Amino acid sequence: MSQSYIMTTNSHQNDGEITLRQAAVIAGIGILLMVLSVPIAEFQIFPSLIDSQSPEATTKNILNNKTLFITGIFLNFVTIICDIVVAWALYVFLKPSGKSLALLAAWFRLIYAGIYLIALFNLIKILNLLTADKYFMAIGQDQIYDQILFYFKSFGREMEFGLILFGIYLGILGYVALKASYIPKVISWLLIIAGLGYFISYLGKFLYPEINTEILMITFFGELIFMVWLLIKGGRTPKLNIE
Repeated sequence: MSQSYIMTTNSHQNDGEITLRQAAVIAGIGILLMVLSVPIAEFQIFPSLIDSQSPEATTKNILNNKTLFITGIFLNFVTIICDIVVAWALYVFLKPSGKSLALLAAWFRLIYAGIYLIALFNLIKILNLLTADKYFMAIGQDQIYDQILFYFKSFGREMEFGLILFGIYLGILGYVALKASYIPKVISWLLIIAGLGYFISYLGKFLYPEINTEILMITFFGELIFMVWLLIKGGRTPKLNIE
């Protein structure tokens, strides 16, 4: 007489603990929200407001589209929250394949989120300047215009530095994923390649600004493929019958 047992990665979960499938879905949704929010803020809202050659035009654009500017800040804040949630969810998801390395990856993403938040404070300072009428009168409009453009550029520069760490994070994430039997190897390698793309591209902006490395950003598709896999297949394993 024989018995059949069904084994999955979701078995033996402690009460109150989320399953690998739940962790995968949470991470996938978090990444999806970022995929939707980042392009709107970084490639539509802010480029329509900033004029890198004219501090005065930049300031007037923000004043005339203040709600749009605040929306861009809010979208970035949502992205930071998602980064924190994704760091936690992927730690839970990858913990079975190596707790120490999964924790290291999570910390790198959290540090990146911290740098992101610090960079975002530059945009908050712009809002403060726009509402400081007495400061405008005391300092002079031209200096205020210069400060606003400076804070805008500081936001972008600090974000670029943070993305160097994000590249390291993706590399570690991909390496941990390689050790996980429940993640396809091709996805693990795509994450590592994406990490290299981020690292080389954004480090190059600091060390070799005259060299255009933007073509390397095509590697970010590895993250998108990982997101789709997390939502559809992540945490699911074939049922094994043991006689």
